[in-house]
Parts: sequence; structure tokens; C-alpha cells
Amino acid sequence: MHRIPPEAFTGSTNFQLRRLMERLREGLYDPLAIRLLTAQREELDARLQQDLRQLEAGGTVQLIICGAYGQGKSHTLAYLREEALQRGYVVSAVNLDLREIPLHQFRQVYRALLQGLTFPAAHAGSVDPTAFIDAWQAWASAQPLAAVDPAAALATLLPSSMPHVFKAILVALVQPTEVVPTSQRARVRFHDYRPAEFPWTLQRTLLGEPLPTAQLRAALKYRQVSFYREGPLALRDNEPFLQMVLALPQLFLRMGYRGWVLLFDEGEAIAQLPRPVRARSYRLLHRLLCPEPPLPGLYPVFAFTPDFFQRLQEEDYYFLEFDRDYARAWRHLAVHQLRGLSRAAWHEICDTLIALHASAYSWQADREHLRSALTARLGGLPLQDLRATLKALVEELDQVQQQAWFAPRPGSHGSSMTERPGGRTSAS
Repeated sequence: MHRIPPEAFTGSTNFQLRRLMERLREGLYDPLAIRLLTAQREELDARLQQDLRQLEAGGTVQLIICGAYGQGKSHTLAYLREEALQRGYVVSAVNLDLREIPLHQFRQVYRALLQGLTFPAAHAGSVDPTAFIDAWQAWASAQPLAAVDPAAALATLLPSSMPHVFKAILVALVQPTEVVPTSQRARVRFHDYRPAEFPWTLQRTLLGEPLPTAQLRAALKYRQVSFYREGPLALRDNEPFLQMVLALPQLFLRMGYRGWVLLFDEGEAIAQLPRPVRARSYRLLHRLLCPEPPLPGLYPVFAFTPDFFQRLQEEDYYFLEFDRDYARAWRHLAVHQLRGLSRAAWHEICDTLIALHASAYSWQADREHLRSALTARLGGLPLQDLRATLKALVEELDQVQQQAWFAPRPGSHGSSMTERPGGRTSAS
């Protein structure tokens, strides 16, 4: 456990501290809680440092976060996100929810990855993350290009492994629209000239939304992409989206970033699918975890429960749906095993919570009394469930603070308005 001194959050605003406490009551986390309440930081930092060093040397790296429900997998992924952004990596985070973003429907995964892209410079300096399209347009426009065929010159900035359709779209996003005189637009040859629609068409197709190929073809033609006819423009199945995800880390490296960190939560959902769909998910997962050849700049991180690995061991790999024994193929994967916190670690967390609560609600907390009360409360809590335990500890602090507010004061008469935890007011 990394002990956090009270002065570590004295620079935080009262709103930030109260928001942190409210989210802990709901079993949620925010960036301030990630910084102040992350346990086992030294081990996690050492693992991250080792992996990123190997990644920057050109090796293949991946990380598996393994832990039971409530043991802190989502919190760990959020911590890795903040650390990766601080180190200059582009980051995307996705929850593999079977109802919305199942891994076997990789178009949905691709859309979530691109929509959730966060760039480190924007993370440090603004509230809203810089969109991928904006970052690409700014960087590509600043590159020196050959005047003979600007579209072909722009294409050389992109990785050769990138699917043709996405390469054409990215070039079109930088190219100017061909000007057709108003007097000529009524002619049949210009029936598809709709310049106002071209940016929308290109952006939606790049983000994985299904649009008519004819609509995309018109945008590429009038955006003067000279090579758009040299390959297919249709986006079918999972393959083009997976290839694009595997190519983007190389583009980010060229753009000056250190790589792309992909954070996938709720990976154990794969094990709940029927066998043919599980096999399809395993194939996609294998190409992300063990790409051939190794892909510079790609760092995938998946969170699983132990049940997922139990399912891997029990699979009947002789069925034709499976193309390999994944339990054996993934034995070498790096696994960060989450462990329950010790009593000493919980006591330090209690100290931090007391200081946070007192600062958030501006009350004089008797720390020795509260430390004893929280220690006694820990005895009846499910310590393996971090969220439930933190929620219960905050509720205990709420009760003590309310008793302090409502306690009769010598010489007090009538009623007064006092502020309760969460910003609510009550008459006392």
C-alpha cells in the first residue's frame, strides 16, 4: 500500500473532494480517488515500467489483470489509464458488455475504441479529449508533401498494413474538395456532388458506422483521392476493423506519441457465450494479445476473473470451431494477480478516508476515535469486495459526522441549518 499523506490532496477543490466522496458512496471512482486510494502501487508501477520499456524496444507486450468481482479490476485499469497518459501514450478504454460491445462483433469494439480515444497532450491541458480526426488532420497538414500527387504523398504517411478503405478515408479528410461551378452541378456527371455531406460521410465511415459504399465513393472522388479505386471500399465482417486497430499504433508512433494502450474491462464475458461464438472471440483475442509479426506501440490490457481461465482449461479444443489450444497458447501471458488487502493496508486507507471526509465537509474529526470506529467496522465487512467496503466506511464516517452536527451544543437555542454529507442541509 502506498501511504498518501493528508497534504497530497490539500490542493484539490472542495467540489472535487465532495464529488470523490459521493462517488465512493455509489461504488464509483474518479481520477482523484484513483490517485489517492490505489493499493499495491509499487508492484503495479514496476510491472508497467517493465512492459513499456519492452514495448519501446520493439517487443510484444500485453497484460492480464486477474481478480474476482469487486476486487479492484476496474480501479486498476483506471489507474493504468492515468499513468499511460502521463507517460505520453494514447489510451482507449472499453467495457466488453455482451449487450453493447461484445468482442466477437469487432466493429462495435472498433467504434468504442476510436470514440474513446484520449490523447496525452489534451488530457493534460483541456477537459475534452482531442478527437482522432482532429489530431490526424493537424499532424498530416504539417508534413511536407510532394506537389505532383498530394493524395499519394499523404498515403505514404500511413502504415502499409492499414486497410485500403481507411487509408483512403484518412487521406480524404486532409484533401480539399474539388470545386464544381454552380452552373455545372445540374449535369448528370455531377449528380453525386454534395460537398456539405462529405465530411460527415468520411467521419462516420472512419468510426465504423455502416453507410452506402456509393456515398463513400463520391466523397473520395471529389476529395481528390487519386488511388481510391485501387482496392475494395466495402467494410464487411471483423477483419478490416481488426486490421485497422493493429495498424493505428504505428501511425500514433509516427505522429509523435509513444504508442496505444488498449484497456478492456469485463473480459470474462467471453466465457458466457455459446461455443462457436467463444471460439470466434478467442481468435480475435489471440490476434490482439499475440500479434504476428510483433507490432510496435501496441499494449493491450484485459481484465478477467479467475472463472475465465477455468473455462479456458475446460474447453474441448478438439471441436472444429477452435483453431488452437488457447489454454496452452496463453500460458506465457503476463498476469497481474489482484490480492486482498492486508489489515495494515486497510488501516492506512481508513486514515486517508478520514482526512478526505474532514476536508470535504469542513468538520473537526477526532481522528483517533474515528480510526477505532472504522477498525471495528472492518471486522464485519467483506474485505475482498473493495467497492462495498469503501462504501460502508464512508457511510460510517457520515454517521459520525451527522451525530457531531446534531449533538446539542451548550447555549444553543432554536434551530439552525447545517450541512450534511453530500451538500444537503437539515434543520437542527
